[in-house]
Order: sequence, then C-alpha cells, then structure tokens
Amino acid sequence: MAGENRLLRGGAAVGRLIILLMCTLVCAVPAGAGPAGGAATPAAARPEADGPRKRIRALGIVVGRMAPGPLNAITDVKGVRVGQVTLNRGEGKLRPGFGPVRTGVTAILPHGGDLWREKVPAATWVLNGTGEMTGSIWIDTQGALEVPVLMTNTMNIGRVMDGVVAYMLKRYPDIGIGDDVVAPTVAECDDSTLNDARGLHVSAEDAARAIESAGTGPVAEGAVGAGTGMISYQFKGGIGTASRALAQEDGGVPVGREIGDLMPTVKRDEVAGARGESARRPEVNDGSIIVVIATDAPLDHLKLRRLASKASLGLARTGAISHHGSGDIFLAFSTGNRVPHYPKPLTYTLTVVPDDHLDPLFEAAEEATEEAILNALTMATTTVGRDGNTAYALPLDRLSAILKKYGRPPEGADGGTGGRP
Repeated sequence: MAGENRLLRGGAAVGRLIILLMCTLVCAVPAGAGPAGGAATPAAARPEADGPRKRIRALGIVVGRMAPGPLNAITDVKGVRVGQVTLNRGEGKLRPGFGPVRTGVTAILPHGGDLWREKVPAATWVLNGTGEMTGSIWIDTQGALEVPVLMTNTMNIGRVMDGVVAYMLKRYPDIGIGDDVVAPTVAECDDSTLNDARGLHVSAEDAARAIESAGTGPVAEGAVGAGTGMISYQFKGGIGTASRALAQEDGGVPVGREIGDLMPTVKRDEVAGARGESARRPEVNDGSIIVVIATDAPLDHLKLRRLASKASLGLARTGAISHHGSGDIFLAFSTGNRVPHYPKPLTYTLTVVPDDHLDPLFEAAEEATEEAILNALTMATTTVGRDGNTAYALPLDRLSAILKKYGRPPEGADGGTGGRP
C-alpha cells in the first residue's frame, strides 16, 4: 500500500513491484529520473530505443539448478489460466481523474472448471504487511481458494472487487440467495508514480474482462496488466513468470509461479545512465510485491503456507530488502486436490506430499520466484507516465556487457538448465 516514497517530484519514486504477473503476481519501485512534466521525452526514454526485450534465459543467464517447464511460466501447471487487461492512454501533465493512465489488472484462475464448487487448497504468507490482499483471512480460515485471484493498483481494489462479484453473480445466479456470498481475492501494489492513481481507471468491467479472457499458454510479461505502471529497483518492472519441473525422483510435480518486480544483481553505477540519462537514479526504499505460486503437487493448507513463505528467499536472492513500508504478500495454491464446496459425505479425502519430500518443492519455488522477478525486469519497456515521470527499461546490451566483463555467464552459456552463472 505504501508502495512508493516520492524522491524527486519531477521523476522518481521507490518501491518494489508486484505482480507476478502475475505475480506472478508482480507494485512499486524506484523510478529512474525522467524528464520533468512538459519537457520533451529524450530518444533514450522511448520504448523503441530499448531494443528487443528478452527473458533472462535468452540472455544466457541460468537461475538455479532445476529445469523449467515447457513455457517457463505459471501456466505450465496444468489448468492454470491467466488473463490481463492493460490501460495505457494519455500523456503529459497529471490531470487527476483523467490521466495519463498507466495501469491495468491481471487475473489468475487455478483451473478451468467450476472453481466455486471445486475449490483448491491454498494459503497466504506475509513477509511484511504494508499492503493488501482481500479475502486472505477467508483463504487461511478455510484453507482453500474458491475465486479467481486478481491484481491491480492500490486504490483500484474496490472496483476490481466489484468486477469479481459481478462475474461470480453472472456465473452463479443463486449466490447471495440460496448460495453463499462471495469474498473476492484482490491484491495490490502502488503505481502512482506513473499512473493517475486518483482516477481509479480500472473498472469493474475491466476486471471481469481479465477473468473471462484468461487462458493457458504463454504469459505476457513486463509492462502489461497490473504491471503496466510498476517500477522495479530503479528500472521499469511489471509482470514476470517462471516455472520449475521437478525430476521424477523428486516426485515429478512442477511448480510454477509468477511475480512482477525485481532487482538487478550487477553494480548500479555501471547500469545507471546506460541510455544516456543525465540524472543518477535514487536509492531504493519501500516497495511492495505480490507473489502467486501454483503447483500440481498435492498439498494441504499447512504445506502450502510453508511453500508460500519460500518466495521470500527467491526475493532475497535478487538483492531485495523488506522494509516497514513494504507490502510483501504471497499466495500459494495446489491443483493436485479439490475441496468440495458442499460435500454430501461427512468427510472427504486429500492426498498430500509427506514432509520428508517437500525440499525439492521449496527449492523450486525459490528458484522460480527469483527468475520470475528477473523476467519482469528484462521484458519491461521504458514507460513515460504522468508529469513526464519515466521508468527506464533495464538496458540489456549494457547488462550483457557487464556480465561478460565479469565472466558471468561463462563462455558457451546457452540459457539451459546448468548450474548458477
């Protein structure tokens, strides 16, 4: 919630972002110093000057030792669907309520069936609580998730909740009459450095559209959906996703996760100014991040809570620090079990992985979290927001040159599944 601290009114704020997508997802971070409102945008600040964007593995950088799934995305977990609506319009000076608009909404559905009547086991975990994920108390009380998970900007939570409710009422006409009432799950991060946050531009219809458009397959990353206005560690951030497929001896169950935000693991002084920016980027202070972890490993609420907590280690591996003002909130769910909404028998059965076999899952979640954050950063494009505030894309040519300078990755690195670079 307190996702940003204004450092320079003309162009910078701080925060870490969210949204994994979707992150994973994946909300605020320090913005690069940009032109003051009304000033012409330098060529270096235009998206076309960023060059082709690539995921971190395409740069030859391998995170961890485990192999990713076919898509290296949260959708590698069978049945998981992702939908996004991006709002990007207007430019120039901020006119509260009108724009410029740099925001959006991202939706994650655990499976394509009847989620209301066939819930999935779930749990949340809070690293630092200066943020919000509505419905989390109910998730942890019943140990299950029964609605889509949505992410958006901080002050738009209410309208996105309205969209979830409208979607559910349309799909289940008896809700609130003969059926239970619905409690939406919506998580947030602050995008007000780039976006007209007071305008509440994400509508209930946008939220419903994100849910209805959700599909399997590759997931768009960077400045899309809830990640449109997010800034990550002094660079443009947004949505990121990654996955890990466990070896057969480890149970053969893939873990996917998405998030939007990240921090580069190279010297800041060498990367800053790579596009010719005249101002030094401010130091990072508070920020927020939302992490969503999906797995088809059969787990219950307690084990999913432990799994969700491991996202904090993946976050730490990027160099992130959790502050008082950070909203670092994680959610994990398992598609390996179903929880009936209205069970007729007195009992129902869940299959769970024993404690002694959880270590590979924990490691997979840590690796996928780290890589999703890096993917958000390398896939995001330079974004000029309200008042000319600019979040510059991480310069991949400069990044590659620095890695080569220090022998990382080594000669012949191909982005495969070898050891850490």
